[in-house]
Amino acid sequence: MSSLILNLAVATGMVAVTVATHFFGLLTLLYFLRRRGGRFRALDSVLGQGALVLFVVFGLFALHSVQIWLYAGLYLVVGALPDFETALYFSTVAFSSLGFGDILLSRDWRLVSAIEGVNGLLLIGWSTAFLLSLMARLKSLEHDWLERREPDAGRSPD
Repeated sequence: MSSLILNLAVATGMVAVTVATHFFGLLTLLYFLRRRGGRFRALDSVLGQGALVLFVVFGLFALHSVQIWLYAGLYLVVGALPDFETALYFSTVAFSSLGFGDILLSRDWRLVSAIEGVNGLLLIGWSTAFLLSLMARLKSLEHDWLERREPDAGRSPD
């Protein structure tokens, strides 16, 4: 019973840390988008918007990498896995919910990895929603840009 409580406590702590990391990471991305977004739009083309999207995608990837590394570090610290490469591989597979099953944790820590999978699924979904909202915003910017360049472009012929 005490092993179960320890697993739940550690998993809850890791969820709290990774969710907070994700939240503050998204706030940082938003900060840079607001401060530097004009530079991307100044390119006045699909290239500028493409650069903006790439910046956000790489930022999201970096956030997920940090979260995966945090779990890998945990597995090393508690002795659940023998080396960092194995811990990083296992954590990546668990976080992304692939679950290959070629590396298994001992019974003492497997609940943490199951919760890591759910945590990763939610955080990846959150990132997807963030990226989709950015794409919708860029679509409206594109529409505004077209309206300014070709005032009759958005109107239907009478």
